[in-house]
Amino acid sequence: MNQDAFQYDEVGVDTERAQTGLGRLARSINQTLTLRDGSDFGRPAMGLGYFANVLELPGRQGLAICTDGVGTKILIADALGRYDTIPIDMIAMNVNDILCVGAEPFALVDYIAVGNIDDEVFDQLGRGLLEGARQSKISIPGGEIAQVKELLQSHGASKGLDLVGTAVGLVAWDQINWGQAVRSQDVVIGIASSGLHSNGFTLARHILLEKGGLDLRAVPSGLKRTLGDALLEPTRIYVAPIMALRDAGIPLNALVHLTGDGYCNLNRIRADVGFVIDRLPEPGAIFGLIQETGGIEDAEMFSVFNMGIGFCAVIPKDRVEDALGLIEKTGAKAQVIGYATDEHKKEVRLPQYGLVGGKDRLHRS
Repeated sequence: MNQDAFQYDEVGVDTERAQTGLGRLARSINQTLTLRDGSDFGRPAMGLGYFANVLELPGRQGLAICTDGVGTKILIADALGRYDTIPIDMIAMNVNDILCVGAEPFALVDYIAVGNIDDEVFDQLGRGLLEGARQSKISIPGGEIAQVKELLQSHGASKGLDLVGTAVGLVAWDQINWGQAVRSQDVVIGIASSGLHSNGFTLARHILLEKGGLDLRAVPSGLKRTLGDALLEPTRIYVAPIMALRDAGIPLNALVHLTGDGYCNLNRIRADVGFVIDRLPEPGAIFGLIQETGGIEDAEMFSVFNMGIGFCAVIPKDRVEDALGLIEKTGAKAQVIGYATDEHKKEVRLPQYGLVGGKDRLHRS
């Protein structure tokens, strides 16, 4: 590795310590997983660590549940005084994870923490929540607003803001998808991302705004719109294409949301296989701008950002053409990007870039 290459932990995001901290937290949280034993509902289907968990309901139904926020992408919205897109991000980060266990998302509740109530900010947040719900076909039956000025630091018009949601979905208990059906030579279809989505913004902000000195309202070389518009592009919601595949009877052997850790998310699935991702598209211009400005190595870029693919469906190879056609009809772009293999289990390889990864990070092979 180039010793001068920029690393995520240099901007205060210590991914290794985060895993250690999660392990300590999980010691106690794991003990709650058996507290519903003996009941006919509410027992979790598995332990911690997948995209979402599923709780047993009467009638052999499962309630999928997960929670997520927007992260420091909010600081870009705050700097520009534009808050109508970050609710779409929040909803997307949740419903996309719900899809991964084979569930259809149907509702979400939100938590908005603010320094003070600003009517214009809340009007924009409301419009974004409506648009995200519309794209996801979910309802927002409730939520919470907390005025916690002492806890938040203002970076713009909002006087401090955080936005988090918890989503639920429904799946038959015997159809929960942990990726257990994946077999060697299954094909990985990658569905295009819309941009950075909602991961890696601490690194992106440091590189582009602090190190690069770029202006959010200017159009940098290589982009066709302002930097602020590119960074605030909402996370793509994948409900429509995945529901189209499901409703058409395409076997969805695994569904994987590519967020932090990039393609290493493929290694979360239960099947004892590895993956070769060897047909990746050229990453979008915003990724190139970050990498060139920061002098960041490929391994770091592919470990932090989605690099142009936001969601993967692993399906039998004889259904590829059908699947691609159905996805295209929903307005999303997709292509075959690789395949499953039993030659190197629980390992993902990106031969185009000479990268290999295990549980949570890619490195030079």
